[in-house]
Amino acid sequence: MIRRSIFVVALGLQAAAAAAQTATPATAPAQPAPIASASARPGIILEKFEARREKAFMRADTDGDGKVSLAEWTAFQTQRKAKGDPAKSFARMDANKDGFVDKSELDAFLAKRFARLDKNGDGVVSAEERPGHKTAPNQEQ
Repeated sequence: MIRRSIFVVALGLQAAAAAAQTATPATAPAQPAPIASASARPGIILEKFEARREKAFMRADTDGDGKVSLAEWTAFQTQRKAKGDPAKSFARMDANKDGFVDKSELDAFLAKRFARLDKNGDGVVSAEERPGHKTAPNQEQ
């Protein structure tokens, strides 16, 4: 009888050891956090900045010729109730002074503006660098 009890206990220990080896741990081991890529950083990269601004700007192109005249720009700025003199902002964008702002002039203007906003030069304009953000320096857009 003692032998039988020892056998049952030994068998029980074997079963418990086998179950412990195959049991799934309650929590998975900690995995290192993935390293964020440049594209995953919060903020706006130049291409996205240009695309957003170009889309908004080209709404002023009411005749659909692919460029914006001073008259179109003035009407658009008036409609938006924009602050400032539309003629002055237009003159800053019209690099060749032909009376129109085309895509290449707009892209050059936006690239310069992006560079001014990107204070740390990392290729991303963060929320803190954007005008209007509570931590951004007070500056003209």
